Amino acid sequence: MNDSVLDKLIAGCRQGERKAQKKLYELFAPKMYAVCLRYAGSPEDAQDILQNGFIKMFRKLNDFRGEGSFEGWLRRIMVTTSIEQYRKTASMQPLQTIDEHLSERLSDQQTVLDRIHAEELLKLIERLSPGYRAVLNMHLIEGFSHKEIASMLGITEGTSKSQLARARNILRQMIAGREDHNYATTAG
Repeated sequence: MNDSVLDKLIAGCRQGERKAQKKLYELFAPKMYAVCLRYAGSPEDAQDILQNGFIKMFRKLNDFRGEGSFEGWLRRIMVTTSIEQYRKTASMQPLQTIDEHLSERLSDQQTVLDRIHAEELLKLIERLSPGYRAVLNMHLIEGFSHKEIASMLGITEGTSKSQLARARNILRQMIAGREDHNYATTAG
């Protein structure tokens, strides 16, 4: 879709035109659902977050100044809405501070993650606890700093770093278990 068509849709939405709102929703809902699903506990929760995010977007549409991409602006709303929902429904698991040795062992994550497809990785991420999943998504996928994550989730930076390290370690174990299972089923 070119920028002029998107600008017309946004202008129509600002004027309360239902057809423009429907078209804008249909255009961005699939991508934004994927964002919400990364944070949600279930597809139903992701759908609720998506709806709430679009309601917020339509209410705040006059705040969009066109200085960046509309999709990026909408994505930020969806992430924020997902985090708000997470904070309402999930409690962070108490964690101990991670030691230096574990941090060094986690540095080889890239080589482990290179061995699986993105779809498989997303399925494994969905199996993480809500706290681990939120921090992992926010840091690795959305690009938030630990300071930003701590502020948004109401945790310390150390907890954010620790949860990210533990999430990576759990993913590594899941991937190793999957590879062991695949080898066992094909080796015999």
